[in-house]
Amino acid sequence: MVVDLHARVWGSPDQFGPEMSRLLRLRQADRWVRLDASGAALDRAMGCVDACLVHGFRADRLGAHVPNEFIAEIVRAAPGRRLGVAGVDPMGADPLRQIESAQSLGLVGISISPMCQGFHPSHSNAMRVYEACVARNLPIFVARPLPLSPSAVMDFGRPGAWDEVARAFPTLPIVIGELGFPWIDETLVLIGKHENIWADLSGIAARPWQLMSALLTAHGLGVLDRILFASGFPHETPARAIENIYSLNALSHGTQLPGIPRALLRGIIERDALGALRIESDIAQQVSSTADEELPEVEPVKTPRIAPALRTLRGT
Repeated sequence: MVVDLHARVWGSPDQFGPEMSRLLRLRQADRWVRLDASGAALDRAMGCVDACLVHGFRADRLGAHVPNEFIAEIVRAAPGRRLGVAGVDPMGADPLRQIESAQSLGLVGISISPMCQGFHPSHSNAMRVYEACVARNLPIFVARPLPLSPSAVMDFGRPGAWDEVARAFPTLPIVIGELGFPWIDETLVLIGKHENIWADLSGIAARPWQLMSALLTAHGLGVLDRILFASGFPHETPARAIENIYSLNALSHGTQLPGIPRALLRGIIERDALGALRIESDIAQQVSSTADEELPEVEPVKTPRIAPALRTLRGT
């Protein structure tokens, strides 16, 4: 089965606060695109995967809040194909109550963003959040939402800062979003050091050359098995992300650049991410029971670009 580990929905860009919403609108205007982050758009985009995790977001210092109740509604609309991740601000009002409320809504993980929320990952408030997550069996997702607002604190985004957290909470699953961009090499060293730290491909999967460079480095370091598939919807779709991954070796054809074995690329896409993060749900059980099976025939997203990727994925 294929699980897209990172998708976002929102009712309006305004939910990300004045700074980020302005940048989102400017980016769309510059690129002549409209980001459709509705539940209907999510349905269309996720037609080529078996399940996805939908993330909330909260950063009180930026006035940003995609409510966890909204995420829970999106999940309830397709309970066999979606899981929810709560946006929690460790620097906000009563973060432990935020976690309790999120779990009561059926959400299965916690998303935080030190850069946007303005705290070092080992801040005492954050450490209490991690302790609560260990007690409740909730993984931590480290969000790196782009475009970054002027108020974001880049010093708090360094992946190496999570080394102290991982040493303090060695059983806590932590997922570094976007391979820790722009500190990708630092992330690869970190995930090789700690068995419960992972990295996802959201964002990076939309940039083929950077994706190839990152995965070649990961292959050389022996940490490809620590990388999880994620599209970063709505900035990218899983269809195009899958195609980009399977097309990587085409970039090195006719050159002296090395390639990555197809089986290892397939391993990223079909990895049992829910099992790796110890997420308990009916979807997780379904993924576990079919982990060794071939990808089933599914109705792909109606775009000609996904066809080659799905044929390669099925080995036809």
